[in-house]
Amino acid sequence: MQLKRVVVTGLGALTPLGKSAAETWTSMINGVSGIAPITSFDTTLFKTHFAGEVKDFDPTSVIDRKEVRHMDRFSQFSVCVADEALRDSGLDLDKEDRSRVGVIWGSGMGGLQSSEEDIMAFEKENRVPRFNPFMIPKAIPSIAAGHISIRYGLGGLSFSVSTACSSSSHAVASAFDQLRLGHADVLLTGGADADVTYTGIGGFNAMRALSTRNDSPETASRPFSKSRDGFVLGEGAACLILEEYEHAKARGAKIYAEMVGVGMTSDAYHMTAPEPDGKGAERVMRLAIEDAGLQPSDIDYINTHGTSTPMGDITELKAIERVFGEHIYSMNLDSTKSMTGHMIGATGAVEALACVMALKEGIIPPTINHDPEDEDENIDYRINFTFDKAQKRNIRYALSNTFGFGGHNACLIFKKWEE
Repeated sequence: MQLKRVVVTGLGALTPLGKSAAETWTSMINGVSGIAPITSFDTTLFKTHFAGEVKDFDPTSVIDRKEVRHMDRFSQFSVCVADEALRDSGLDLDKEDRSRVGVIWGSGMGGLQSSEEDIMAFEKENRVPRFNPFMIPKAIPSIAAGHISIRYGLGGLSFSVSTACSSSSHAVASAFDQLRLGHADVLLTGGADADVTYTGIGGFNAMRALSTRNDSPETASRPFSKSRDGFVLGEGAACLILEEYEHAKARGAKIYAEMVGVGMTSDAYHMTAPEPDGKGAERVMRLAIEDAGLQPSDIDYINTHGTSTPMGDITELKAIERVFGEHIYSMNLDSTKSMTGHMIGATGAVEALACVMALKEGIIPPTINHDPEDEDENIDYRINFTFDKAQKRNIRYALSNTFGFGGHNACLIFKKWEE
C-alpha cells in the first residue's frame, strides 16, 4: 500500500510564553521564562509556590460566555488553539467534506479543576450531594475533542488519547497514521492540560516531582544542570493542522513542514520512574527513524523531553547517546521546558510546534538557566545543548521526544518542507 504524505498547514498555541503560536515562538527564540509565582490560588501551605501559568486568558474572545461556564479550563484552551490553527491554515470548512475532517486530541488529566471544585463544594456542604450537572462532561479528558468537533461540525474520526506527559504526542502520532492510511483529509490534533490547581501542585509535591526553588522561580526549570531538583508544572495547549499532502496542494495551502515518522513504545518498568538505562526511549527513537526511512545521522535537532529531573535527564541522554553515537556531537539538542515548564498532556504538541517552527525559520530555541559552574559530572557537555541563546541552523530533520508516567514513550519526526 502506498502511504500518503502528511504536512502541517496550521498552528495554534496558548502557553506560559504567549497567547498564540507566534507569541510562543517569539518568546522561545528569545529565551524568555514563562515561570512565575502562582496567581490562581494561595500556595502558602504548599512546598512549591510557582508554575507556568497561561497569563491573562480570556476564553470569551473565542467562546460564548454561556458556553464557557460549561467548559473546564483545559477545554477552553483546546477550543481557542483549534480556532487559531484553523484560521492560520486558511481552511474553508464550507468547501470541505466535513466527514473527512476530524479531531484527535490529548490530555493527561482532563478537567482536573472542575473535579476539584465540585469535590471541595461537596465537602463544604457537609457532603450533601448537590453536584453540578456538568461536572462529568467538564471533567472527562475526551470532552475537548468533542467540543472542537461540535463547534465546527466535524463528522470525521474523533477521539482522545491520555498517556500522561506524552498524551499529545500520541495524539499527533495517531493523526499522522490515520492521514497516511487515507482515513481522513484533515485532522486537528494536539492537546491541552490545566493542572495548576490545588490538587495538581499538591499531588506532584507529594511525589517529590516538582522543583521547590521558590526564591528564583524563573530559573527553576534547569535541564541538564547539576542543581536541577524537579520539573516545573505548566499549563496550556497547542494544535497542529495535519493534512494529506495532495489535499493541501489542491487548495493552495501554505505548508510549514512535512511529518515523516513516529515511534511508540513502553518502558514496562515503573508507574512514574523511567527505565534506568533508557531502553524504551532508545527503542522509540530507533522506531521513529526507521519509520521515516532515515538514518540517525540525518537528524539535525532533538527537542528533548528534558524535564529537569535528576533521573529523567540522565536516562534520556543515555538513550540518545546509544542511538546517535558520534553524531550526537553534530546535532543540536534543547529543552524548551526550561521556558514553558512541563505542560503534561499539552507538552508534546507544544514541542512539536517548536520543531516545526525551527525547521521553517532555521533557528533552534535555547535551553535556558544553565550555569557553566553548575555542570553535572554525569553529562557530556561536548553535546550542543543550545544553552542560553537560540542558534541559527539550516535543519532538515527534527525529532521530538516525550515520555509519560506509566512508561509511555512517543517520538515524532518532522522534515523541512520541500516540494
